[in-house]
Amino acid sequence: MSGWPVRHAVWYAPGQTIKTNKIIMKNVIVRTCVLSALWLLFNRPAVQGQQQAGNDAEAKIESLLKKMTLEEKIGMIHANSSFTSTGVPRLGIPELTTSDGPHGVRPEHGRDWELDNKGGDSSTYLPVGITLASTWNPELGYAFGSVLGSEAKYRGKDVILGPGINIMRTPLNGRNFEYMSEDPYLISKMAVGYIKGVQDQGISASLKHFMGNNQEISRSGINVEMSERALREIYLPGFKAAVMEGNVNTVMGSYNKLRGEYCTYNDYLINKILKGEWGFKGLVMSDWGAIHSTKEALLGGADLEMGTDLSMLPNPDYNKFYFADPALKLVRSGEIAESVIDDKVRRILRVMYKTHMFDKRTPGAYATKEHAMVARKVAEEGIILLQNKKNILPLNKTTVKTIAVIGANANRENAMGGGSSQIRPPYEVTPLKGLQNLAGNNIGIHFEQGYTIARNAQADPALIQKAADAAKKADVAIVVGGWTHGYDYNKWDDNAFDAEGFDKPDMNMPFGQDELISAVVKANPNTIVVLYGGGPIDMTAWVNKVKGIIQAGYPGLEGGNALAEIIFGDVNPSGKLTMTFPKKLEDSPAHKLGEYPGDSINVHYKEDIFVGYRYFDTYKVKPQFAFGHGLSYTSFKYGKPLINAANNMATVTMNIQNVGSKAGAEVVQVYVKDRKASVRRPEKELKAFQKVTLQPGEAKLLTFTLNKEAFSFFDDKQMQWVLELGEFDILVGSSSQDIRVRSRIKL
Repeated sequence: MSGWPVRHAVWYAPGQTIKTNKIIMKNVIVRTCVLSALWLLFNRPAVQGQQQAGNDAEAKIESLLKKMTLEEKIGMIHANSSFTSTGVPRLGIPELTTSDGPHGVRPEHGRDWELDNKGGDSSTYLPVGITLASTWNPELGYAFGSVLGSEAKYRGKDVILGPGINIMRTPLNGRNFEYMSEDPYLISKMAVGYIKGVQDQGISASLKHFMGNNQEISRSGINVEMSERALREIYLPGFKAAVMEGNVNTVMGSYNKLRGEYCTYNDYLINKILKGEWGFKGLVMSDWGAIHSTKEALLGGADLEMGTDLSMLPNPDYNKFYFADPALKLVRSGEIAESVIDDKVRRILRVMYKTHMFDKRTPGAYATKEHAMVARKVAEEGIILLQNKKNILPLNKTTVKTIAVIGANANRENAMGGGSSQIRPPYEVTPLKGLQNLAGNNIGIHFEQGYTIARNAQADPALIQKAADAAKKADVAIVVGGWTHGYDYNKWDDNAFDAEGFDKPDMNMPFGQDELISAVVKANPNTIVVLYGGGPIDMTAWVNKVKGIIQAGYPGLEGGNALAEIIFGDVNPSGKLTMTFPKKLEDSPAHKLGEYPGDSINVHYKEDIFVGYRYFDTYKVKPQFAFGHGLSYTSFKYGKPLINAANNMATVTMNIQNVGSKAGAEVVQVYVKDRKASVRRPEKELKAFQKVTLQPGEAKLLTFTLNKEAFSFFDDKQMQWVLELGEFDILVGSSSQDIRVRSRIKL
């Protein structure tokens, strides 16, 4: 069986009107969960079998190494085309084939960089990383990874370049949409599921970008200076979990430096922490063009050089890569021991054996209906209801007769945007199409563009007037706006707000959208704003005027259908913010306390551990919308927690009940506050969460285990984690600023 087992899922063809049968959907979900559990139970090999297979593979690897010439070994540690590295045909060692990206398999382009455009390379366009993480559902992380791994396998790839898990330090990072959160604990839980989903398909995930790639401006060489405490508490935990819990096969280094050394071959990061402390046995590959020397990179821990500026030439000479002829010369001269090369080849071969590159893989699946339904489910759980004044949402299908849909993002496709993560899907349901699908002939929908997405585009009075006129005539106005993707990978322009290689210039809404929304809401007070994009946007001009606000992220090929289901109430929203939305850019800690973007040489993380909600809560700065925030069409009652604290850990048991009239899901978030410490600690830190689905009136008993690490901090004087005994508050709530119940314990 390939992919996530959802063979009983209900399928809606693109453009088909959806008539949701809630009982059927409930049964589908139940069957899906049961099938998933059975598949995991009976298809994962036993630990003993895995160990034996590993031992056998190591013996075969050593045998191959003895047969290889030095030239053949050198050939394996650098690229030989845009996305492959060399094999050894005489020994049956295949090429290693990699592919972007984090939320779908990149279109085919052969061995060069030009897209083939021959068709047959469509992939499921999954929701992006921030939308996946907004589900707060690690099981969906696994399902997401399973789809990605299955399609990569079908397309003949060996390594899929994801997940991206860099901390969202600033709202301006153009690549935040690919990443997951400002919080290391949430990242850890979502990334592990994703990685296991990919690698259970027999394909390697590539964890990126290790580490400190928190801005795109000056990314190729900016030197990051941060404290050891910030490194250990904020920036490393997601990577550590991915390695030690997710057993990720490959790690991709980042472009930037840390403390003066390039991260891809940073001795402290790679040799001492990743391969030393964490015992990573897989391979470390460079990002494309992230290696700048030969000897330092060979000794610093990089195993595979993928891409340099040379590879962008019409006829690149791959023998001139740093890990090609220059490396061969250093070994022959005795300046670099051949054992250094052997270790790199050993790691590459280890990944090859683990992913069945020497024998027959199980078949993958390709852009299937089942995969599209996984994408849809992620979108349904990842779209976030931020504001719902006077319960304007969900819209009533019987009373709402006309809707004005306004905004260029309403009928704009996103899959081929964003840079290296571009996807060519078989179709993409836009918000406008999704609303039309669900409304059918029962509701009149009128579309107005409202604004123009173009270089330096400003508010267009004519377009705004037409939008306001349409809104005035409708029962409800829905403005679909927010950020956009840059589309042309080789010709970046000012529209590339969510894209690799560029950061946003500010948090202001582009293209005159503030003026548009203000005019629309003046014409019709029943206005809902839907925001696309990879993070916060400044809403201060209109946030108090509109009744409804929805954060969609980039929700994938079924995103329009999922959005429509939420707007009309066929799906109860359950997404939660993974990043604090500040009122204005100056409120963000990287901008208020730290440095951004630095001086093009150095950037100092002066905000230290106070990233995201850790800053907002500790410094008493009110955000626009808090970390963990997300509304529902029902209400949940939190019971008083029962806490058992012993042996430097605690168990939290509590009831949660759906006290509303609709079935829905709540993300119960558990935060820990240290009452007194020898170092300054945040007001609270997320240490556990659980997403629970409840029918009206239903209650469930939840149990959370808080281990020693949940109460500890990193002491950079002792260079170790420290638990200081004393009093701690256990805070349980619906967001970092919506704490429902609290208790105090003593360790």
